[in-house]
Amino acid sequence: MDNNAPTPLQKTLGWIGAGLGVLMVANAVYSELNKFRTAGKVVLITGGSRGLGLVLAREFAARGAKLALCARSADALEIARQELERNGAEVITRPADLTNQHEVKAVIDDVVRHYGTIDVLVNNAGIIQVGPVENMEIADYEEAMKINFWAPLYAIHASLPYFKSQGEGRIVNITSIGGKIAVPHLTPYSASKFAAVGLSEGLNAELKRSNIKVTTVVPNLMRTGSPRNIDVKGDHEKEYAWFKITGSSPLISQDAETAAKHIVNAMEHGENEAILSLSGKLASIVKGFAPGWVGTVMALTNSFLPKPTVSNETKKGYEAESPMSRGRVASYSDRAAVKNNEVGK
Repeated sequence: MDNNAPTPLQKTLGWIGAGLGVLMVANAVYSELNKFRTAGKVVLITGGSRGLGLVLAREFAARGAKLALCARSADALEIARQELERNGAEVITRPADLTNQHEVKAVIDDVVRHYGTIDVLVNNAGIIQVGPVENMEIADYEEAMKINFWAPLYAIHASLPYFKSQGEGRIVNITSIGGKIAVPHLTPYSASKFAAVGLSEGLNAELKRSNIKVTTVVPNLMRTGSPRNIDVKGDHEKEYAWFKITGSSPLISQDAETAAKHIVNAMEHGENEAILSLSGKLASIVKGFAPGWVGTVMALTNSFLPKPTVSNETKKGYEAESPMSRGRVASYSDRAAVKNNEVGK
């Protein structure tokens, strides 16, 4: 008797393993053959003048897309346009208030008039308010919802007729890990991003039958240089310092260029959701089976954050710079701010 001969169980497991391997290869081939080809497609990016929006514009341009960028600042858009065109991109820019439904529709219609179509909508524009809940006012929540929820919905609503008429479309909604787990001192932001996640997931379920695929992107903190343009309340210098340093640390935050590649890949392959970091994936899993434990950790985290103040004054991040928010780690964000057009006020 050959003692080295595989047992029936080993044979079965071997066949199962081989079958799974073949299935994975077949799935990869199918995904590649059926992926959305970015080259030549028209991509509209909201908040495309700086930060992640600009990094995404560079990535789409590198893959041959025709770009349309929308943001509030005409000056910032012009800087972005000049850079992208120097590198060979075809790009138009349209300044608009994204919280105004009529202006958003006008932008979508103008993009279609210029290019003849719109193929991809990237809802990237957003606002972050940092500070204790005691220093947040109703207006702060309203502002977060206007920019992080209503603005994407306005753009989606205006784009859908074009997507449906051409029988295809892609929508990429940049949400946040803050839309999966509520983070202390980011309550208006988290509330609006939870709403954005729900909107994105609901649209994904309903629009697939029209060949319109919606990808919900869930980033973690990212090194785009954006901290200097956040809104800060409470103890301004301390609040800005913890947020900037956390968002600058390579151990905690993500590389923006790597994230942009992941986002575009997810869009091309029609992924329902793209959680961009391992920590984000783990946090989402843990929240699913141990929400009480996550709540306890967040409460503990809050105990280490700055205490509320009497004043509810809002400052921009760059107005709250101090020795606490400078140094080697913070310099990662400072360099990214210059690179990604975040230095304009």
